[in-house]
Amino acid sequence: MASRGGPRAAGTDGSDFQHRERVASHYQMSVSLKSEIKKLIYTHVGIWLLLLAQMCVGHLKLLPHDQVAMPYQWEYPYLLSILPSLLGLLSFPRNNISYLVLSMISTGLFSVAPLIYGAMEMFPMAQQLYRHGKAYRFIFGFSAVSIMYLVVVVAAQVHGWQLYYSKKLLDSWFTSTQEKKKK
Repeated sequence: MASRGGPRAAGTDGSDFQHRERVASHYQMSVSLKSEIKKLIYTHVGIWLLLLAQMCVGHLKLLPHDQVAMPYQWEYPYLLSILPSLLGLLSFPRNNISYLVLSMISTGLFSVAPLIYGAMEMFPMAQQLYRHGKAYRFIFGFSAVSIMYLVVVVAAQVHGWQLYYSKKLLDSWFTSTQEKKKK
């Protein structure tokens, strides 16, 4: 083989190394899934910050209640949903399977469960808004229940995709672990 700037080995143009330069597919998958999960986590942090801001403004009475309504009950336990995201981020640098599994379990407990409860809690108010056109809580002139249902739908999708990609990432990590054990 040729050294840097030195003469080439006879009979080669230097491109015969390319077959050895491929990255194993589970490593490629791991990198792309980590990237997707990070995007979802950052989206979740954005939603979380909006809910936190709404709760702070409501409780500290920074704006009148006709501008920003008091938070619904489901928003309080949803504040814990930042923990699974942090566990997910902590699992990435060293491919820590136990942190990723804890992140997936706690996502169901601290993220998805409050969203389901929130959808049930707000349903009577949404039904009243739909049937009678009456809303009693507002966020900047819009019906609070409409805005919060939109938040619930977006957050449910973010957490659903986060769980899906986390499961695929977990499978990818198990594949690489199994291949290391075979060697």
